[in-house]
Amino acid sequence: MAANATSFSMMMKILCITLCSLSLLCSAFTSVDYSQALEKSILFFEGQRSGKLPSNQRLTWRADSGLSDGSSYHVDLVGGYYDAGDNVKFGLPMAFTTTLLAWSVIEFGNSMQNQIENARGAIKWSTDYLLKAATATPETLYVQVGDPNLDHRCWERPEDMDTPRNVYKVSAQNPGSDVAAETAAALAAASIVFKDSNPSYSTKLLHTAMKVFDFADRHRGSYSDSLNSVVCPFYCSYSGYQDELLWGASWIHRASQNSSYLAYIRSNGHTMGSDDDDYSFSWDDKRAGTKVLLSKGFLEKNTEEFQIYKAHSDNYICSLIPGTSSFQAQYTPGGLLYKASESNLQYVTSTAFLLLTYAKYLSSNGGGATCGTSTVTAEDLISHAKKQVDYILGDNPAKMSYMVGFGETYPQHVHHRGSSLPSIHAHPDHIACNNGFQYLYSGAPNPNVLAGAIVGGPDSKDNFSDDRNNYQQSEPATYINAPFVGAVAFFLGNPTTN
Repeated sequence: MAANATSFSMMMKILCITLCSLSLLCSAFTSVDYSQALEKSILFFEGQRSGKLPSNQRLTWRADSGLSDGSSYHVDLVGGYYDAGDNVKFGLPMAFTTTLLAWSVIEFGNSMQNQIENARGAIKWSTDYLLKAATATPETLYVQVGDPNLDHRCWERPEDMDTPRNVYKVSAQNPGSDVAAETAAALAAASIVFKDSNPSYSTKLLHTAMKVFDFADRHRGSYSDSLNSVVCPFYCSYSGYQDELLWGASWIHRASQNSSYLAYIRSNGHTMGSDDDDYSFSWDDKRAGTKVLLSKGFLEKNTEEFQIYKAHSDNYICSLIPGTSSFQAQYTPGGLLYKASESNLQYVTSTAFLLLTYAKYLSSNGGGATCGTSTVTAEDLISHAKKQVDYILGDNPAKMSYMVGFGETYPQHVHHRGSSLPSIHAHPDHIACNNGFQYLYSGAPNPNVLAGAIVGGPDSKDNFSDDRNNYQQSEPATYINAPFVGAVAFFLGNPTTN
């Protein structure tokens, strides 16, 4: 009998291994893998730091940079993050990155285990800067340091920067409701993150968020119109500023529970996009994210005025799920959501995060997303998000991780100045603006590993060009990583879904 049991056990193991190899029964990744991916996805932000680096800096090939930012304008704008592979501090994507990092911690911080302090540190590096940008001058928000047109003519390390560090701002005369309301959202979301661990800092964040939002609302206009070629085409506000105003109000309402923001949402929602269905979520367009955020009020508290946001969240979710009556998303043959040829993975990570967040909200009342006559369950959303997360980590036709430093095969020629040039520690002599281009065009791998960076990703046919010149596919960005931090934390904390 024992022999038969042993034979049966062996047969089952062989069957499981066979099924696993066919990807039918088992996850491509373990909790250890997700733990490493979470750690690296947060570590990446240390490679993007501007300012004076702390003693506990872990990416040690980086050094201090931008230490006089703002000084020629008599303001302190030292700190913050470089957005991607260049040396400019763009306010709109930095604020959005911060909002999404904070939202990741708010929803999935309990799953971050020993990485929660690093996640908070990544948020605070940005909010310290945003607070300075918001409070240095009354009725003014500083929104950018560096002229992108001049910066992009050079290929140099941030530590060597000698391009003009021009400072750009929005004001009553030159409004920027989009960037200001996103900054308010970032500060409000971060205030929730620090409410228990640093109450006085949390209070400061929330009070500043309210002031910046009031400024954004009173002086309406798009920063693209005010700043023109220094933000366009880089981070042009194509969606306008209405979406950010509703998004900002929604975050301040969640952080403060102040009824005046609920009244603002109720009276302005219709003119600010609550009636629109929108199918992408990015640094530019906040509508899908706002709907999911506000749907929480209906799903968890049955707040009647938020029912419309639940209905539109369902429409967004249904558009992503093959087989539903309103399915319209595009996927690669390997199963990756595909929205754009440039930096496509930003849409993948933000979508995966919204799927998981909405699944969490739906689970709170046992409901699902209504797609015509069918219902999509929270488990369906989790499964769909998992395919996207796992694809990024290497479960894809190319068997390649799109996170630098994760897995056996990952991008080696990342479009990133600091990573592709010799470290200032290895090559202390100044490398001038034009002298850096030899490293851009070099076929050698980047000498400094930008651990955790998620690059732009493959094309519509799952093909990836590991080429530093192909910035559309090989450039990382803070807003690609930020929502991924929350998504990968979910799978670390929920091993039964793996």
